[in-house]
Amino acid sequence: MKAEFQILEHPSDLGIEVRGSTLEDAFSGAAAGLMSIILDLGSVGSKMEKEVNINAEDIEQLLVKWLSEILYLYDGQHFVCSEFDIRQLKNDYLNAIVRGEEFCEKKHHPRLDVKAITYHQLLVKKDDKNAIIRVFVDI
Repeated sequence: MKAEFQILEHPSDLGIEVRGSTLEDAFSGAAAGLMSIILDLGSVGSKMEKEVNINAEDIEQLLVKWLSEILYLYDGQHFVCSEFDIRQLKNDYLNAIVRGEEFCEKKHHPRLDVKAITYHQLLVKKDDKNAIIRVFVDI
């Protein structure tokens, strides 16, 4: 099962809530949710790929650093992602391949400017049936 996400409204922030069958699916869905806030995800091809490796103190910090890296790829490297393949996920480490293409304003039509990923109401939870992530971004 692929993860499904929904966007949550909050004063001066937007939230992403993701449900997936695994934490890998949920982390991937959170990244897709982030990019869908920024632009039309359907307009992004998968012509190039980049490897992402992240270390963190715990799973919550790992999620924030993961999404911050996706945001950096967009803001700092003008790379928009459309596919997120989580290869390895532990409580303190993530390895992923992201696919996308160089940002083109005429093609990708930016929606909102995301300033940062926040720890406000952050939730990363896994039980026997599914994984749930809730994270808010500062806009």
